[in-house]
Amino acid sequence: MGYWIYGLGFLAQSFFGFRIFLQWWLAEKHKQVVSPSIFWKFSLAGAALFLVYGILRLDMVIIFGQIVGYFIYIRNLQLKQEWSKFPSVVQVLVVASPFIAVFWTWNMADKIALKEALFQNMNPLFVVGICGQMLLNIRFIYQLYYSEQHKESILPLGFWMLSVLGSLLVVVYAIYRT
Repeated sequence: MGYWIYGLGFLAQSFFGFRIFLQWWLAEKHKQVVSPSIFWKFSLAGAALFLVYGILRLDMVIIFGQIVGYFIYIRNLQLKQEWSKFPSVVQVLVVASPFIAVFWTWNMADKIALKEALFQNMNPLFVVGICGQMLLNIRFIYQLYYSEQHKESILPLGFWMLSVLGSLLVVVYAIYRT
């Protein structure tokens, strides 16, 4: 596998890291937890890049995680009244991208390689990766539920606790995958 694919993964991860840095910096500046629009924009950009990375690696842990998060990021942009500011063409492309990616992966990839990738490494570390990715997705489902209840985009404490646990599990999986 080419190093450029790893570079793409690091670029995607840097979007996720930078969003956390921005959120932390703005929270410190405001002396309270904030959910800035830029957090969700960087989340969406990172998810798009990471979705491509997962497809190139045929890594269903990554693909699944990005698809779930994708629509939660869009919903938070809607709650922030930012989604409507995107050009219509961009909105359509962004919403269609996960579906196109799954369709392309399913129809264009070598079926044997895809089947092996789907069921690869069905061992405890693969399960750790799936569980970590699920926690990282559940945190956004929890965040979205909490935000919908309050009718605004909020990052509650439970979001951060699930983030830490899910991240630790995904790091263990990532070390195993390298």
